[in-house]
Amino acid sequence: MNATATPGAGRPNIIFIVADDLGYADLGCYGGRDAPFGKVSPVLDQLAAGGLLLTQGYANSPVCSPTRFGMITGRYQYRLRGAAEEPINSKSRGSNTLGMPPSHPTLPSLLKDAGYRTALIGKWHLGYPPAFGPLRSGYEEFFGPLSGGVDYFTHCDSRGTHDLFFGEEEKHDEGYLTDLFSHRAVDYVERMAAGEAPFFLSLHYTAPHWPWETREDAGRAPAVKDNLFDLAGGNIHVYRRMIHHMDEGIGWIVEALRRTGRLDNTLVVFTSDNGGERFSDNWPLVGGKMDLTEGGIRVPWIAHWPAAIAPGGRSEQLCMTMDWSATMLDAAGVAADPDHPLDGVSLMPVLRDPAATFARPLHWRMNHRGQRALRDGRWKYLRVDGHDYLFDIPADERERANLAPREPARLAAMRQQWEDWNATMPPIPEDATVSLGYSYKDMPQR
Repeated sequence: MNATATPGAGRPNIIFIVADDLGYADLGCYGGRDAPFGKVSPVLDQLAAGGLLLTQGYANSPVCSPTRFGMITGRYQYRLRGAAEEPINSKSRGSNTLGMPPSHPTLPSLLKDAGYRTALIGKWHLGYPPAFGPLRSGYEEFFGPLSGGVDYFTHCDSRGTHDLFFGEEEKHDEGYLTDLFSHRAVDYVERMAAGEAPFFLSLHYTAPHWPWETREDAGRAPAVKDNLFDLAGGNIHVYRRMIHHMDEGIGWIVEALRRTGRLDNTLVVFTSDNGGERFSDNWPLVGGKMDLTEGGIRVPWIAHWPAAIAPGGRSEQLCMTMDWSATMLDAAGVAADPDHPLDGVSLMPVLRDPAATFARPLHWRMNHRGQRALRDGRWKYLRVDGHDYLFDIPADERERANLAPREPARLAAMRQQWEDWNATMPPIPEDATVSLGYSYKDMPQR
């Protein structure tokens, strides 16, 4: 059924905005502090105030490409071989196995088959042509990089290979990458407004992912080209300015929607692919990217859709990235492929009424450090480096008070619940790799 709230309004346009390595409290609407230059995220704060903010939204993984597998399929990423890489790295160029299989139905392919126009502007990170690519997985248009991280000015990846494409052809555009994405998205909205078909735009920024460059830092590009991890660079001021550049671009897109009369019936979703990295603010959470502690997986979740979502909403519903995929299909009135049933659950009831809640157990596993986690209601079971923990998250969001010794029966039950779920997933392949850009030798432990 069509879930649009306004009779006669037609199917909604959908813009799925994904930041890269954004921390839970980096945005003002999540408690982030102002920067010396002012508000860090005024546009996103406004979208949250005019729509719905979710406080218990999680990423499918604490690292880039596995979350993107979950996001594009609406299913646990563990079902696909490429998602076992933590993350896919540039060494996988030419691989026929480490990527998003074109034969698998996806969020954009299902929407495209239902009459939506589809585009990806920004980061792909789901395998390289000729075996894989956005145009093979449901997107009609693509502008962005294929790999996990690129320089904001030279648009080269960590191996020094130029990585900015329009379709499958290299595109040598000059400019700051975040702005190139934003301007391209504005152009897409304006072009789509001239037609009758609804559109689905995936806008996947690389910001605020390394290297640490603002619009004013073109002169730094030669210095970081041989190590994009930029281990000796960056600071919180550069990092917050990078978020502000992204936020400003989102403002341009919102204005384009308003100017073309498309804002009311456009579902705009904003989230991050995983928790924050070096310079992020995750308060009150601990950990970050690559960790199954809260700071690695709990991320900002904002939904804005004036035709269906009342302003000022706030929800504590547990949810995971792939639930957005299920929600978007539901909003568009599009069914999942019966041979690939969704693991994601539609949040349309929550979008209509933030007070609505439902049981939603969430499961994770990581090859890195043998991590596993289960969030079920207020409780979280966690394993790291062979140690099992039990936390009451609403009471202890920093995961400092391990209740496992006090509640052994609950720990055992949740451990078994995780094991039962894990038995339904393929095992982690023996040749799966973990790629760490830095370690404790580069900076002190969290």
